[in-house]
Amino acid sequence: MSVVKPNYVRPLDIRRGRIDMSHGAGGKASAQLIEELFLAALDNEFLRQGDDGAVLPLPGFDPAEGRLVMATDAHVVSPLFFAGGDLGCLSVHGTINDVAMSGARPLYLSASFIIEEGFPLADLQRIVQSMAKASREAGVPVVTGDTKVVEQGKGDGVFISTTGVGVLPRDVEINGRRARPGDVVLLSGSIGDHGVAVLSQRESLAFATTVQSDTAALHTLVAAMLQAAPGGVRVLRDPTRGGLATTLNEVARQSGVGMLLREADIAVKPEVNAACELLGLDPLYVANEGKLIAVVAPEAADAVLAAMRAHPQGREAARIGEVADDPYHFVQMVTRFGGRRVVDWLSGEQLPRIC
Repeated sequence: MSVVKPNYVRPLDIRRGRIDMSHGAGGKASAQLIEELFLAALDNEFLRQGDDGAVLPLPGFDPAEGRLVMATDAHVVSPLFFAGGDLGCLSVHGTINDVAMSGARPLYLSASFIIEEGFPLADLQRIVQSMAKASREAGVPVVTGDTKVVEQGKGDGVFISTTGVGVLPRDVEINGRRARPGDVVLLSGSIGDHGVAVLSQRESLAFATTVQSDTAALHTLVAAMLQAAPGGVRVLRDPTRGGLATTLNEVARQSGVGMLLREADIAVKPEVNAACELLGLDPLYVANEGKLIAVVAPEAADAVLAAMRAHPQGREAARIGEVADDPYHFVQMVTRFGGRRVVDWLSGEQLPRIC
């Protein structure tokens, strides 16, 4: 998650304030918590990069030979099993994607389990086997880990934290600070699938839907994009918590630009749209786990888009907007009716425990 805070929120009340669910939603409150508490205490040049993974030098090695990328993610999804995935594969895909969004090739993963006393061994085996399958298919092994058990009633089943490391080639420079006016915004497919798939299986929120989570490892898609247009990809992000809208707001503020999107070009499956209407949700803010956003130089847009559409994870890729020169860093959208509206940061908590 970006460490860039919206500039229109009140400072944290450290002395009297309390954590609430909005601090984990990936929106305004999350960014503020990271900026004013975590970054204030842990500040260093690498954390200040503000991306989902940190690009690090390799001590004793020539930077021209490549750099290290490191990313970490905690997974607390509820329920643990959902249409199209589960906690196990999600924990692998999520961290691989965080490494890949810097343009790096993921190499290895670590995994840390916090397990509640009384949790069924059969369910734990199912999660671990799913994790192993996802890891094998991605070609990124889990090489070390840790297990802790907490008392019954204090762990809500299983939580998994994964850390990934990868290698970034010397000539690749991709981060949230590189968007420029005139750049093109690409999206790899339809939005909202993961959030609706998880929500559909929660107790008391069940509704008929065929939506499956889009959880997937995206590193081979990224590799194909970079090969198609070396140097043409400026920013990559996977719009997880907070969805497409919040992710683009992060990039706009990091780069000091605005964005203009076209609603008609942003794909939402009819069943996802229907579920969101039923529950009063906006698909723009619903989490995804197998989609990416790319900001690319205009001269590279056609080549990158073609490479995305030729890949299994990017068949529905589309050009959804452009980067604009805007001192207020607004993300705006041209609606289907021809008007414009501001697409703001996520406020509050739309869907807790979604990843």
